[in-house]
Amino acid sequence: MKPANKAVTVDHARFPRSCQAASGVLSRIGDKWSVLVVMLLAGGPKRFSELKRAIGSISQRMLTLTLRGLERDGLVTRTVTPTIPPRVDYELTDLGHSLCGPVRGIGDWAFENHMRIEEARREYDARQA
Repeated sequence: MKPANKAVTVDHARFPRSCQAASGVLSRIGDKWSVLVVMLLAGGPKRFSELKRAIGSISQRMLTLTLRGLERDGLVTRTVTPTIPPRVDYELTDLGHSLCGPVRGIGDWAFENHMRIEEARREYDARQA
């Protein structure tokens, strides 16, 4: 018996590798801090202290790690201006800007549906009690 749709079987053969590649990307863009940083930088370049102040609840270490990860992934650039003290600005790359639309869509969905999710959680918790 031969499969009727060769495109599906060819994709199926690559699926595990594609899944692993997508998993790494999704873990970066699915991180709550990364999403917040990307959305803050969508408005233009920001200094570290501006990002920290805007997010509020993030530690300095976590913001540093998040920015490094975004820079490593090609989503953010870091520009150091040699002043005293040095000025460091972060800005989205073209790739980073291309992420803004999908992230905004997920944010909009979350905003529109958070009450339904809260209700589902209450119902679930009541059944478990």
